[in-house]
Amino acid sequence: MYKPMTQREMDQYFHSAGDAAERKNSFVPEIYDKYNVKRGLRNDDGTGVLVGLTEIGDVHGYIIDESEKIPIEGKLFYRGIDVYDLVNGFIADNRFGFEECACLLLFGELPKRSQLENFKRVLGTMRKIPEDFVRANILNAPSPDVMNKLARLVLTMYAFDSKADDTSAPNLLRQSMDLIAKFPEMVAYGYQAKAHYLDGKSLYIHNPDPELSTAENLLMLLRSSKEYTDLEARVLDLALVLHAEHGGGNNSTFATHVISSTGTDIYSSIAAAVGSLKGPKHGGANNKVIGMMEELKREVNDWGSDTQIRDYLVRLLRKQAFDRSGLIYGIGHAVYTLSDPRCVLLKGQAKKLAAQVNRTDEFELMERVEKLAPEVFREIRNIDKAMCANVDFYSGFVYDMLSIPIELNTPIFAVSRIVGWCAHIIEEQINGGKIIRPAYKCIKNRIPYSRLSDRG
Repeated sequence: MYKPMTQREMDQYFHSAGDAAERKNSFVPEIYDKYNVKRGLRNDDGTGVLVGLTEIGDVHGYIIDESEKIPIEGKLFYRGIDVYDLVNGFIADNRFGFEECACLLLFGELPKRSQLENFKRVLGTMRKIPEDFVRANILNAPSPDVMNKLARLVLTMYAFDSKADDTSAPNLLRQSMDLIAKFPEMVAYGYQAKAHYLDGKSLYIHNPDPELSTAENLLMLLRSSKEYTDLEARVLDLALVLHAEHGGGNNSTFATHVISSTGTDIYSSIAAAVGSLKGPKHGGANNKVIGMMEELKREVNDWGSDTQIRDYLVRLLRKQAFDRSGLIYGIGHAVYTLSDPRCVLLKGQAKKLAAQVNRTDEFELMERVEKLAPEVFREIRNIDKAMCANVDFYSGFVYDMLSIPIELNTPIFAVSRIVGWCAHIIEEQINGGKIIRPAYKCIKNRIPYSRLSDRG
């Protein structure tokens, strides 16, 4: 007679099976060199393996001169336009820039004034999520992780789209703008449901305002008072612009290319990208910076002492502090060497915001860490490698100054990066043609099958 397992028996089973699986599935790292495997799709010199072409975004952090990697100041281009010029343009005009950025990335060129206004009107019209959808899929099904909730909501949108599987350019643009418009509300409501039903906090459900920018709507939806300062909204707007796109090779964007190359619907591709971004090695990095800096503040008595800060950074690299990973989070990047343009631009606004909310001392502490970390890294690791702070170093601090809960740092990244994801999906569907299928070499020796009765 069938007898179900107890929870204790189940736990013992999976513990034992997990140990066995780990032994059976591990092999020495050196074997990758034997077969010339590009681990992480990266070449030996740190450059990425070329797997595709794109006109959407370009990340430039070094040049190759006679096979030598030469560090340069970092550059980021959206559709061929320097992000410094894009940002300085809308700041000079005293307007929000995320919508212009989204229009540029989706349609391939800077919009005229009338085109931008129409684009914003479409987003405003699409922002509101039906109340029945909110009750059934968000409030009645809270998740402890907002990214998990976001992925589920994206997949649920498929069921409400009568043309969900239509991958023609006009339909993909419609779906893309619908996702871009609704992501702030899905993230805000997903957090509110978690905060209320799982954390015991008050529930605030505000309707989006079609006349507000994406940044303004996001702050308004997250706050009980709906209030925010102009500087707060503009700093968040800048953060959204700087996270909107980063070339086709970052993990989550590459995921959209892989999934959409099968010809599947946009919701499946976006849900996969959300799952990728959720990982601590990708979108969760700014949370690690916050945790690291919180410990540094506790352990360093004198925030003005380079010696004390250096000592803590040495302990980080020697796996004696924070999470014992041996990493200084927010320092270093796969492409950028001398500078990350996103970090440079966000740091300038972070300084202004820190002054407004009386946290200049923390900002100055972060500046010291940014200056000392590359020096300590070269000293301890004994390598002469150009290294700079990346955008994650200041973005978590910016969100904290905006009183955004730490659980929302990565979801806000998704609110921005949905633009780049959609642009790449459209590009893949139009130009791809082939399903993406790299090779894995099986290195397991052939063994004969044995009958169950002979296995003991």
